[in-house]
Amino acid sequence: MKITRQKHAKKHLGVFRNNFGVREPYQILLDGTFCQAALRGRIQLREQLPRYLMGETQLCTTRCVLKELETLGKDLYGAKLIAQKCQVRNCPHFKNSVSGSECLLSMVEDGNPHHYFVATQDQNLSMKVKKKPGIPLMFIIQNTIVLDKPSPKTIAFAKAVESGQLVSGQEKQSIKQLKEEQGLVKDPEQRRKKKRKRISGPNPLSCLKKKKKTQDTNSSASEKKRKRKRIRNRSTSKVLSEKQNAEG
Repeated sequence: MKITRQKHAKKHLGVFRNNFGVREPYQILLDGTFCQAALRGRIQLREQLPRYLMGETQLCTTRCVLKELETLGKDLYGAKLIAQKCQVRNCPHFKNSVSGSECLLSMVEDGNPHHYFVATQDQNLSMKVKKKPGIPLMFIIQNTIVLDKPSPKTIAFAKAVESGQLVSGQEKQSIKQLKEEQGLVKDPEQRRKKKRKRISGPNPLSCLKKKKKTQDTNSSASEKKRKRKRIRNRSTSKVLSEKQNAEG
């Protein structure tokens, strides 16, 4: 029974790996309901999840999930302890926290760029996750962890990729890396630096002012020459007058 579960999990993971770029370590987002189900079933998540998925895993949660478990009180104290041992991922709800289900749903928006798995017992959250392609969904049933089969949306996307109508997330990443290696993609920071350099260039008005200064220097130099000529003329005229007086 355990081998068949692992085979199904391997098959399902293949769809997410090949079409959505899901890779190890698998980042699994847990909510309070999943932690509570693991506690009741006495499931050691850190030991059993890597065996079941046959790969390295990271257990994650959010601040909103922890806040929700704190407000629910003593009944979910054990689930809160499990969640506190997980890595806390930054969610967009810094000021005002939201429900755990709403927070987890926001973490997989915009095509699930961080390739999160969603682990929950919440049926409403599960239905919303299935409407988005490329999000692996996990739950606990009869004290065993199960990776749900890819949703119809996920399968439709995978078929579109195979037929060449769409580009998978993994292919997009590889294309982007190739472009960066060949220097076809420019970093926005470099563009900003270049723009700043252009702005800090020489002002054409300042150049004109410099030309005026050179003209001023030329005019002052010519005036000095004229003065020298006048002085010379005066001196020569003075010498001539002295000679005339001497002859007379």
